[in-house]
Amino acid sequence: MRVLLVDDHGLFLEGLTNLLHAGGYTVVGAARDGLEALQLARSLHPEVILMDIRMPHLDGLSATRLIKAELPEIKIVMLTTSAEDADLFEALKSGASGYLLKNLEPAQLFDYLAGLGRGEAPLSRELSALLLREFTRQASALDESAAAGLPGAPPSSELTARQREILVLVADGLSYKEIGAALNLSEHTVKYHMGETLHRLHLKNREAVVAYALRSGLAKG
Repeated sequence: MRVLLVDDHGLFLEGLTNLLHAGGYTVVGAARDGLEALQLARSLHPEVILMDIRMPHLDGLSATRLIKAELPEIKIVMLTTSAEDADLFEALKSGASGYLLKNLEPAQLFDYLAGLGRGEAPLSRELSALLLREFTRQASALDESAAAGLPGAPPSSELTARQREILVLVADGLSYKEIGAALNLSEHTVKYHMGETLHRLHLKNREAVVAYALRSGLAKG
């Protein structure tokens, strides 16, 4: 398994690199902030990224959204000291495959990474009950909305004017490159806005965005 490490603490990075090497993993690179993580993800194409949250320049949650929008095949696992439920839920909504706390033992980290390779979602045990409660609460809320005949998707008003503009063009079938040319934006900027749109609307991919735009009347089929 080829792993990219992202953390702003050099001593931690060095220790984690040595630990993973001892466990038979290949550490292809290390980044000190989210912007560097995005650049290295593009050039190195790791299978897994272990990502801290609190970092300068670009935090781990924003970096996760950008990387998943551009390189969805890369699995990102947050490795952090933050046990805040808001960070946990935001990480998963941003596309993270798992969420681990830094207080875990080396053997536990290896077990979680092995599980990730089998398609499991690494999640520190102390956070599992919290996540289960939240899923239960959301399911109940959706059931209540359905019973009342209310739509479950967030309103498009949560999007910026630029994001709605790009959403309409995506629904019209334009490629990111074509949208960039039409709006005088770089292809990377268009991808960034699409990543933010996916995040704000709690959608998984481009196809879901198109379906949402048609359903909400933003675009015409």
